[in-house]
Amino acid sequence: MGLFRRNNNDSPANPAMAELGREFAIARRHRDRKTMRRIGRQYDATATTDADAASFQHGQQTYDAIPPIKRPRRNQRRR
Repeated sequence: MGLFRRNNNDSPANPAMAELGREFAIARRHRDRKTMRRIGRQYDATATTDADAASFQHGQQTYDAIPPIKRPRRNQRRR
């Protein structure tokens, strides 16, 4: 029993689909439509059960839970 031990049973049923969902969320955050379409086609071709869809959704949500970094201000003087 560790001090920082987490007891999460939130692991997805299909880790490959979760990784695909995470890649999709990354592409969406970076506004990469080409990659989003490619991943969407790959998802349509491989997802067969509701567990796959849930794993894909889980991968998206885990990446979306990470807050985006602040973009540097450009062409603004410091006061």
